[in-house]
Amino acid sequence: MVKTTGVIFDVFSTLIKINDRRNPYLQLLRYGRKQGLCLSGEHLRMLMTQELGWQEAADLLRIRAGDVVLRGFAGELQKELASMTLFDDAQEAISMLREAGVKIGLCSNSASGYGPTVRELLPNLDAYGFSYELGVLKPDPLIYRTVCQELEVVPGRQLGGERVVMVGDSVKCDRDGARAAGLAGFYLNRTGRGDFSSLTHFAECVLIGYRHGFMRGAIKVPADFEEMGRDHIRRNFEGEP
Repeated sequence: MVKTTGVIFDVFSTLIKINDRRNPYLQLLRYGRKQGLCLSGEHLRMLMTQELGWQEAADLLRIRAGDVVLRGFAGELQKELASMTLFDDAQEAISMLREAGVKIGLCSNSASGYGPTVRELLPNLDAYGFSYELGVLKPDPLIYRTVCQELEVVPGRQLGGERVVMVGDSVKCDRDGARAAGLAGFYLNRTGRGDFSSLTHFAECVLIGYRHGFMRGAIKVPADFEEMGRDHIRRNFEGEP
């Protein structure tokens, strides 16, 4: 019998919604482009894999920006943070899993400005895996495995009767990337075009597997889910940066 011992959630558009999106870090990149700098997704990756203040971020990208401009970006970030709320089903799903004894972690591609507010909205979880703290982005296998280490669970360990499950709104990062790292990854799409359309349904299915064996529940994982995840990543599905 395969038993789910840990669940890892993506954060944005999965547990947390940003109601007033300002994209301040993208604004910083656009500001640099206006100065003639060739800034790309690789530079966004740099911002999301290091803990940086606004001046440090500008210096790293060689963007010339004075205090007034940087305070403007910081203000845009604060407006985003103030607008962040949990999805209606987020807390219920987490509570259902915690009451059953399932360990819960987060895994998020995010810049350092978002971390403290996420921790405030989602306190006392078993593991927090932010890309800016770990120095790596999804779908790199290292980020999933690091979160699993914090949870003290072993991904892909089926003979011992354990399985780690992940869910999120990115096919590339939360389903296929997780599967390639040995987790059972699932795609959340609230319009009904994914594996799950709500977190409560996801939690219910996890708990069915927790009590009765993973494959007897409503969650169906292909026997070769790890190779399927690697194959989809090789095809370069779109997802989080």
